[in-house]
Amino acid sequence: METTLMDIFGIVQGVGFRPYVSRLAARFGLMGSVCNKGSYVEVLVQGLRRQAFCEALVREAPPRSVILKTIVRQEDQPAFPDFQIVESARQKGQIFVSPDIAICDECKRELFDPTNRRYLHPFINCTACGPRLTILEQMPYDRERTTMKDFPMCPQCHDEYVDPATRRYDAQPVCCNDCGPEVYILDGEERGPEAITKARRLIASGHIVAIKGIGGFHLCCDATNEEAVRELRCRKKRPVKPFALMLKDLAAVNRYCSVEPGQETLLDGHEKPILLLAKKADGGLAPSVAPGNPRVGVMLPYAPLQLLLFTYVDDVVMPDALVMTSANESGAPICRTDEDARKELAGLCDAVLSHNRRILLRADDSVTDWYEGAPYMIRRSRGYAPLPFFADGGKGQVLAIGGELKNAFCLTRDELFYLSPYVGDMADVRTVEALKESVRRLSELLEIEPTVVACDTHPRYNTVDVAKEMGLSVVQVQHHYAHILSCMAENNYLEPVIGLSLDGTGYGDDGTIWGGEVLVASPRSYERVAHIPPFLQLGGDASAREGWRIAVSMVYSLTSRDKERTRTVVQKLGLCTDQQLAAQFFLADQHVNGVLSTSAGRLFDAVSAVLGLCHRSTFEGEAAMTLQFAAEAWQGPKVSLLAEEDMTKGLAAASTLFRQLVRRALAGDDPRGLAWAFHDGLSRLLTATAVQVREQTGLTVTALSGGVFQNRLLLALTDERLKKQGFTVLRHHLVPPNDGGLALGQALYAASR
Repeated sequence: METTLMDIFGIVQGVGFRPYVSRLAARFGLMGSVCNKGSYVEVLVQGLRRQAFCEALVREAPPRSVILKTIVRQEDQPAFPDFQIVESARQKGQIFVSPDIAICDECKRELFDPTNRRYLHPFINCTACGPRLTILEQMPYDRERTTMKDFPMCPQCHDEYVDPATRRYDAQPVCCNDCGPEVYILDGEERGPEAITKARRLIASGHIVAIKGIGGFHLCCDATNEEAVRELRCRKKRPVKPFALMLKDLAAVNRYCSVEPGQETLLDGHEKPILLLAKKADGGLAPSVAPGNPRVGVMLPYAPLQLLLFTYVDDVVMPDALVMTSANESGAPICRTDEDARKELAGLCDAVLSHNRRILLRADDSVTDWYEGAPYMIRRSRGYAPLPFFADGGKGQVLAIGGELKNAFCLTRDELFYLSPYVGDMADVRTVEALKESVRRLSELLEIEPTVVACDTHPRYNTVDVAKEMGLSVVQVQHHYAHILSCMAENNYLEPVIGLSLDGTGYGDDGTIWGGEVLVASPRSYERVAHIPPFLQLGGDASAREGWRIAVSMVYSLTSRDKERTRTVVQKLGLCTDQQLAAQFFLADQHVNGVLSTSAGRLFDAVSAVLGLCHRSTFEGEAAMTLQFAAEAWQGPKVSLLAEEDMTKGLAAASTLFRQLVRRALAGDDPRGLAWAFHDGLSRLLTATAVQVREQTGLTVTALSGGVFQNRLLLALTDERLKKQGFTVLRHHLVPPNDGGLALGQALYAASR
C-alpha cells in the first residue's frame, strides 16, 4: 500500500510530539505509526489525506517543539490496521535533546485545583512541560532512560500515559502524589506537605533555606527582608554582587520592576530565564539585593515546587519576592545531590528542602539582558542548552573545552554545535571535576565520540590541562580569535570579518595579556591588525581586582615616569595611599610582577577608579558595571574627549582618551558625564579603526564579541556607529559574548579544519 514516510529532525522528543502526531493522524483519518529513532522521529502514514497531514504536521507542531529538517519519501508497505506509537528504536545520527521546560499553564491550573488528583503535587508535568535534559540518561527519550524510572507509575497515571485522549499520553515524567518523587527536609523528619510548610515558615521568618530544583539547588530567603539578605551575603561571602530573584507572578514583577514591551513574554515563556530589569526605587526590595545597581535579575517560578513555596494550604504568610541564587560556595559548581548539599551548604543555610528525583546533569538558571527588543544572553543554561547551533562547513566530531571563567563546553557533529549548560569558573578543583563529569555525560547522551579537543592557548589554564589529559588530538585556539569565531558561528557567517574582541584577559600570541583587539578573522586563520596601546599591568592577580593599580600605572606612563607629577595626580584623585604608590613605583621601575596588557576590561577598571566610582572589585566586572551605570545615569550635556584628528589614529588614540579623561577629572567634571564620554570615545575609536581596516581589506562585515560587550551602552553606541558607516554588524543573541560562548568559537575552528 502506498505509504508516506517522514523523518523529522529537531526538538521532537520530550515535547509531546508523538502524541501530537497520533492525534493529527486520527484527525485526517490516516493509519500508520510514529517512532523515536533516537536521532529523529519517523512517521509512516497511509490514507487519502497524507499530503494535507504532512503540511499540517509542520505548521501546527507543538509549541515546545522545533522542527529543523524533514525528509519525505514514498514507499509501498503492508497496510496498517490503525495508527500507533510504536516502541522506540535506537539509531545513530543527529540527536536533538530538549532543554528542561517550565511548568505549563494547564499543569499550573491543575496544581491549584482542589478537585484535581494532582492538587499541590510538587512534580506535576505533562507532555508540554517538566524536566528533560537534567533527568535524561540517553536517547531515545523514554521513561526507562530517565531518572523517573525510579518511580513506577500507579494504575491511574499509566492509564493516562497510554490514552491518546489525555494530556499525558506518552509523557515520560508523568506521576502523581501516589507514585511520584517525594520532597523532604534533608536529615529531618518532615516529608511531603510538612516539609514544604516548614521551608515556607523558615523563609517567612527570615531564615535561609536551600531548595532542590530541576538542575540543582538554590539558596532562598525573603527578598524584602534586609536582615535576611545581609545574612545570606555574609554567609556566602558575597559583599555586593547582585542576587537573582524569583517573583511570585507577573503582577509582582510589575510592582518591583519597570517592564518593557516584550519582556513579559520572555519572563513567562517556557524557558523562564533570569531577565535583568530596572528596579523601581520604591518597590520594596531589600537594598542589599542589588546594592548600587539600578537593575535586578528576575525570574518567575518554573517548577511546581517553586510555585508551592509562594502558595500553599497552611497558615504561613509568604513574601512575593524571594532571593533565589545558586547554592554553592564561591567558585564551586551548583550543588546537585543531597551529598553535595551536606558537604557544601552546611554553613550557608538553616535547612534543606530536597527531593528524591535524581539530577543527572547540572543546569544553572539562564541569565539574559535585553537589547533591541530581544534577549541578549549573559549565561546560557536551563531552558536553552543543549539546543544546537548550525554552522555550515563543520566536519567530524569535536569537543571544545571552553574558557577558564564562565565555562561551558561544546560538542559537535558535523554542522551541529551543541553548547553545554553553564558549568562555572575553573579555579576551583570541584568545578574542574564537574566539567569532566558533564563532558562525559553529555557526550554519551548525544552519542558523540570526539576525535579532537579544542582549548585555549594559555599555558596555565586548568581547562588546557583537562584537554591535554583526554588522549585526543589537541587544537589550541587564541582566546580573542575564539570570541570572534563564536559570534560568527552563532550567526552562521563564515566569510572573513573585521572582529572587535574586547574583554578582560586573554593570552596573546606574544606572551602578553590581550583584551582590546581588532582582528581580521575567518574560520581558518586570523591577523591582529590593531589593539589598545599596551600598558603595564602591575601586581599579578590583584591587578584584575583592583582597578586603582591599573590607573596608577597608566598615569605613571602619561607623566613619562615622573614620580612627583604622578604623586600629585594620584593624591588629587584619591587612587591610593603614599605607601601603596611607592610599591607601584618599585614594581614598575624594577620590572617586577608586571606584564604588558592591552585589556579593554582593565582599561574600564582604571577609568572607574580615576572617576572615584570603584577602586576595587569584589566580583568580576564590578568596576566596569559601576562605570556603565554612571554613564547611563548622566542627563547633562554630552561632550567629547577626543578631537577629530584623534580619529585618524584609531584605537591607538585610547591613551589620548584616558589622558583627557584624567585631565577633566582633575578639573572636577561630573564623573557621570565623564563616564558617558569615555564610552562614547571608545566606541568612536573602535568604529574609526574598523573603517581603516575596511580601506585596507575591503571587508564590510564586523563581528562584536568579548565580555566587555555585555555593556549595553558600549554595544549600542558601537553598533549604531558601525551601521551608519555602512557596515553589516554581527553580534551575539542567544550565545553569551563573554567566555560562556568561547567554546562555540573554539569548536568552529577545530571543526573547520
